Amino acid sequence: MSSELITLFMFASMMVLLFTGQRVFGVIGFVGSVAALWLWGQGSAELPFNAAFQVLNWYPLITVPFFVFMGYMLSESGIASNLYRMFHVWFGPVRGGLAIGTIGLMVLISAMNGLSVAGMAIGATVALPELLRRGYDKVMVTGVIQGGSTLGILIPPSVVLVLYAMIARQPILQLWLAGILPGLMMAAIFIVYIYVRARLQPEIAPAMPKEERDQITWAEKLALLRAGFLPLAVFGIMMGLFMTGVTSLVESSVVGAVLATLAALVSRRLTWQVLETTTRSTLVISSMFLWIILGALCFSAVYDGLGAVKAIEHLLLNTFGLDPWGILILMLLSFVVMGMFLDDTAMLVIVAPLYIPLVKELDFNLIWFGILYTITCQVAYITPPFGYNLFLMRAMAPPEITLGDIYRSILPFALMMILTIIILMLFPQIALWLPQMYTGR
Repeated sequence: MSSELITLFMFASMMVLLFTGQRVFGVIGFVGSVAALWLWGQGSAELPFNAAFQVLNWYPLITVPFFVFMGYMLSESGIASNLYRMFHVWFGPVRGGLAIGTIGLMVLISAMNGLSVAGMAIGATVALPELLRRGYDKVMVTGVIQGGSTLGILIPPSVVLVLYAMIARQPILQLWLAGILPGLMMAAIFIVYIYVRARLQPEIAPAMPKEERDQITWAEKLALLRAGFLPLAVFGIMMGLFMTGVTSLVESSVVGAVLATLAALVSRRLTWQVLETTTRSTLVISSMFLWIILGALCFSAVYDGLGAVKAIEHLLLNTFGLDPWGILILMLLSFVVMGMFLDDTAMLVIVAPLYIPLVKELDFNLIWFGILYTITCQVAYITPPFGYNLFLMRAMAPPEITLGDIYRSILPFALMMILTIIILMLFPQIALWLPQMYTGR
């Protein structure tokens, strides 16, 4: 059997097993292990063992639990709720202001956590009920929360970019810097869309009533502004120490976790319940993350042993007759399709051994490609029928929001993400300017 047919068989088996509801890491690891035994016999049993040691040698993976802990500590202690109240008060007088404030909240949550899960959880539990209570259109605000929450995998400290940096052998700081302007640009595009739509259809995004605005004093506004600066200070100190070279990546993640804990302590919100919930959530997310990497490394080791990497390169470069840009677009489209079934971590570890050498051969910048990959993951997260964020939103949304509402809500945001990808493909310097300026300095 040719390597192409074996590849097709492995992927088809993996997709069938995923539809049975089994855990992603179990499916990927099982298919990889069975394929290895089938192809090479008992000696191939060392493949999963070697994959485990490869994970243990990835020192930067230590950052994952610390960044996750930092985000959960800030959200579980209620500091993130203060942020929403701040945006609520300051943006409320504008039509669509609360939805715009929700995007601002998502940007800051992204800067605290590095994952989309935290932004989705806070948006669905804190912002969504308030937006619905104030008469906002349920379809629009559902899309706002789903689109805004995806910013967590693009804006530093993005955990996905940490993993990409390790696999592609690229500097994590340059990838984080490259994600800042595209992330802020996408947030700005979301905000412009909300503002324009609120002006055209005032009934779907009303402003805060004047009577309620008059009840809020300037002293309360300034107090909320000060409360909002606390998580920003945590992020600023952590990134400042890292960018100036005072701390390494791992040390910076520890600094972030410690500062988040101190922020909860100073604001008198650090309780045993908060600490236990934060620790348990961190353990669950980190364990899931590592198991997916283990399974995916086993799968990709079999793939590499087959010579499938060279087969895919030959297929894309010689068989289809595509130019480099056509191949790049085909790769991005494949991310969207796979992202309907896999999360970003599993998808990256499976396809990275195939695509990263090809990107190098096509002479594209790997930092820039990492940002394109991450935004494509964001599109996949909200793409029906199996987008990751769609099911998270269905689990957390109130009963009046149906699955049909959730599917309809994401269309404009998916289109805006695709617009962002097109802009970055036309103007790569939007992503590369900050890294180049920093390395030049």
